[in-house]
Amino acid sequence: MYPIRPFSEDEWDAFCVVLSEAFNQEWSPVQADRFKQHVEFDRTLAVYDGDQIIGGTGVFSFSMTVPGGPIPVGGVTAVAVLPSHRRRGVLRTMMTRQLGDIRERGEAVAALYASEAGIYGRFGYGRAGDNLFFRIPKHGSAFRPDAPADPTLRIRVARPAEARLDFVKVFDSLRTTRPGYYDRTTSRWDSRLADEEADRGGDGPLRSLVAYDDNGPRGYALFRVRSRFTDHDIPDGEVQLYELFATDPAAYAGLWRGVLDRDLCSGLYAWNRAVDDPLIHLLAEPRYLNAGWLDELWIRVVDVERALTQRAYSAPAEVVIEVEDQICPWNEGRYRLVTAKGTCERTEDSPDLTLPVQVLGAAYLGGRSLMAYRDAGIVREHREGALRELSAAMEWDPKPWCGLVF
Repeated sequence: MYPIRPFSEDEWDAFCVVLSEAFNQEWSPVQADRFKQHVEFDRTLAVYDGDQIIGGTGVFSFSMTVPGGPIPVGGVTAVAVLPSHRRRGVLRTMMTRQLGDIRERGEAVAALYASEAGIYGRFGYGRAGDNLFFRIPKHGSAFRPDAPADPTLRIRVARPAEARLDFVKVFDSLRTTRPGYYDRTTSRWDSRLADEEADRGGDGPLRSLVAYDDNGPRGYALFRVRSRFTDHDIPDGEVQLYELFATDPAAYAGLWRGVLDRDLCSGLYAWNRAVDDPLIHLLAEPRYLNAGWLDELWIRVVDVERALTQRAYSAPAEVVIEVEDQICPWNEGRYRLVTAKGTCERTEDSPDLTLPVQVLGAAYLGGRSLMAYRDAGIVREHREGALRELSAAMEWDPKPWCGLVF
């Protein structure tokens, strides 16, 4: 068994070597230092082979919105194992220890982005949030004639660093409106607005638009432009959209028009949008979205009783849930959930349904129907109608979406 402990700030460079090898990428010194500003060293873990770090991970302390409002969540990040030490139990050692640490911190829920979608289910994480990517040609970007508009709305071009306070104001006004949004620290905004050459990936500088009126900002868009021309000198650039948030429909539509109509560009690529993005209903011909579907946020219920009492519900339900959890044995057992009272307590009563903890995590933010898990043979229903009752109670609008990898 390899020893495991939190690593110190003095070992940061050694940990970066593990990250570089595991993710096949090289950070510039500026990028490495920027990520270091996020790190809570007392929430890191490293696994050692002698004096060498062979695996590591960390946790960010977030306030994340769930159905009903924000709760403390452990944001798992930078999970890495050296290729030379895979399939030796290093990852299991880290993930198991980390879940115990998160529980001791008093956080009932953990969240992560997965580099590979097949990894984290075996540690109890469920696919709780999805995203869409759009690749929209300019010739197919027309809106419906009844798209919202407001004559008081103005759109201005702004340097991102100079408009930062506007971005923060808009995002903070929206942060509690959708499951998955989390609080952005100063260092998180530093990373979001980073514009070193290494951050550009061959694209142009970071650009922004701000929607506003006399009362202040109502939305913003962050993007880069990938400039190019055809062999016949025809402009063929592409807008690379990073973020677009707005507080009202008119500002939302106005910002989209601002990025879709960009000069010298033939199209737009937005790689991470919510599955219920209103743009779906604005485009006159929605097939021109050329949308694709990917997993986004993964959720792990670390403490069943507390997690199920910390969120709100969309419908009344009273069910006895039998939870299976091979990684966190303290979660194993039966719980009576009464949504009208907001209670979840252990019980010895016969279960209405049995499910693995991964399914509970997948449904936790309200974006996943439980019925398909029964049809896939993953959930067992012992009382007819119990699963539909629980599924209706846990579903939520709007759908979960994080919008920014951590």
